[in-house]
Formats: sequence, structure tokens, C-alpha cells
Amino acid sequence: MAQKDTLLHLFAGGCSGTVGAIVTCPLEVLKTRLQSSGLTLRPVFQVQLSGTGASVIRPGTVTPGLLQVLRSILEKEGPRSLFRGLGPNLVGVAPSRAIYFAAYSKAKELFNGLFVPNSGLVHMSSAGAAAFVTNSLMNPIWMVKTRMQLEKKARGEKKMNALQCARYVYKTEGVRGFYRGLTASYAGISETMICFLIYETLKKHLAQSQFASPSGEAEKGASDFLCLMMAAAFSKGCASCIAYPHEVIRTRLREEGSKYKYFFQTGRLIAVEEGYTAFYRGLIPQLIRQIPNTAIVLSSYELIMHLFRDNK
Repeated sequence: MAQKDTLLHLFAGGCSGTVGAIVTCPLEVLKTRLQSSGLTLRPVFQVQLSGTGASVIRPGTVTPGLLQVLRSILEKEGPRSLFRGLGPNLVGVAPSRAIYFAAYSKAKELFNGLFVPNSGLVHMSSAGAAAFVTNSLMNPIWMVKTRMQLEKKARGEKKMNALQCARYVYKTEGVRGFYRGLTASYAGISETMICFLIYETLKKHLAQSQFASPSGEAEKGASDFLCLMMAAAFSKGCASCIAYPHEVIRTRLREEGSKYKYFFQTGRLIAVEEGYTAFYRGLIPQLIRQIPNTAIVLSSYELIMHLFRDNK
């Protein structure tokens, strides 16, 4: 039965995760470019009056917006560049979802025996443990994906595929290069914990409310899964807004030949050189991509688990 559960986790997470990855890949590329330190800042000059009445010109910069970055990619690199990194993303989605959901269910069994069953502490601890395992195993794939998305080549120029990128990282940085940004990923575990705490709480309330089918789980309808999708979307939106800065730090740590070496050192550099608003660059495409992606993954997972239990 344990083996069947693992295959079920693979199918539920892998299928829904793959669809979400393909559909939202362009937004993932835009988000990564907006997070990167390589983003070209447009210079501006602000005219201010001094105490004597003379005008003083103060230089400043304006960060390009989502549409400006999109237009730049389409003009200089072509539409195919919006799907850079999709290969390693697809390779990583199915196993990462399988690992995560399998680890999450096992961790819940463990923590239910240690804490108050199905409490917020159980959900947070289980989500944190599952995210730790998944991040540790999958970081090399996400590292290659990020490097491919940050590679800027003019339209028509040959770009590295996933295997070539992996070889280049190994040649220039060794095995440790594949684990750049892992500390930032660990910091991002807080986002997963917040997301699942909110989601499991909402799911519990939905099961007890008028939105749940009165006849019980065996006859759940489309409205129940729509409510679960909305709960997942709300949970991910809240968690992403709270924990987003670690995403920017992680992207900087994964940049090739960058001055960013460690998690806190990177955070300090960004704050000093670009201001605190830089920690939220790329947040809009992140929300646009992650919210529907998470809603699809979690609701599909719940649906397949429901169908599986029905046919036991």
C-alpha cells in the first residue's frame, strides 16, 4: 500500500505540476529576469530646488517594469526565450512533486503522533520537513534552470541546452556550483510552511461549512474542488507576499560569476546598493504564475487522492 501511495503522489503532483510549469513558464522567465542584478536600470535625473533657490540635479534610476522586460526579450531574443529553462523545469517538476507530497504525508503521520493531531503545528512542521527534503534533492536542477533563464543571447545566436549548461557549471564551479542558492531555498521553507498552514486551516473550515457537500466525502462535487482551488490560491498569495525576498536573494546567488556569495551578505548588498524595494522585484509575475500553479497542483492532488480512496 505504501508503494501505491508513492505512485499516486507521483501521478497527482507530476501531471498537474507539468501542466502548470508549461503554461506559466514565460512568467517564470520574466520573474527571474526582474530579480536578476543584470537587469538594465534606466537613468533618470530629478531636479530639486536648494535652499538658495538654485536647482540641483540628482541622478537616479528607474527599474524596468514587467511589460518593458517582456518587450525587450521579444525584440532582442525572440519568443522562444520565454521558455528558457523549461526542460530542466519539466524534468524537476514530477519528481519534486512526488518527493514533496510523499514526504508531507509521511511527516504528517509522524508529527500527528508527537503533537495534537492535525493541528497547525503538525501542518507547519510537515510542510517544513517535506520542503527541506525536496530542496536538498532538487536544487541542482533548479540551479541549471535559473542559469538558462538568465542567459541572454541575441535572436539567432545558439544557446546552451540543459546538459550543456550543467557541464559548464560543473567545469567552472565544480559540484558545489549546483548547490548555489540552497541556503536561500532553505530560508524559503517558511513560505511553504505559511502556505500549508493557511491551506490546511481553510480546508478544515470548508469541510465544516456549507461549501462542503452535506452528504460527505464520497459525493464531493465540482464546487468542493473549486473551493479548494480558491483556498490554495489565497494561501499561496499570502505566503508569497510574506516570504518573497528570499526568492530575489536566491536568484542573485545563482548568477554566474556574481559578487553574491552568501545569503546574508547578498541581502545586505541588495539593501545598500538598490534599496529595500529591490527585494520585491518580480513579485507581480511571481504571483501571477504561482497562484494558479499552486491552485492547479493542490486541487488536482486532492481530486486524485479522492478518486483513489473511492476505488479502494
